[in-house]
Amino acid sequence: MKKRPGKILGTALTGLYKKTATIPYPAGELKIEPDYRGKLKFDAGTCIGCQLCVKDCSTNALLINNIGTKEEKKFQALLDLDLCIFCGQCIDSCRKNSLSLTPHIELAELTRDKMRIDL
Repeated sequence: MKKRPGKILGTALTGLYKKTATIPYPAGELKIEPDYRGKLKFDAGTCIGCQLCVKDCSTNALLINNIGTKEEKKFQALLDLDLCIFCGQCIDSCRKNSLSLTPHIELAELTRDKMRIDL
């Protein structure tokens, strides 16, 4: 095999004048598609507490609790972001459309306990 040391130099120099393939995030503008699967949104007013979304969650990332009384139910959703794979199965399982996905994607935290959030 014949070595040509100058060949890589030509490739490197042409790369200097091409447009970059990525955006300079977070300095650049981040464009999110409308149907992107981001953070979950919970509507407690429509939830009936059937727990179908919790049962169908393959990673056990979702938990629905009744924080009200037995007569006056008030539901709270807790999501473990480090377990959630954003598959949308909980949304498909919900009969009352109490869950939906938002385009919010900046979900990184420094500690793991901040990854468990109240929806």
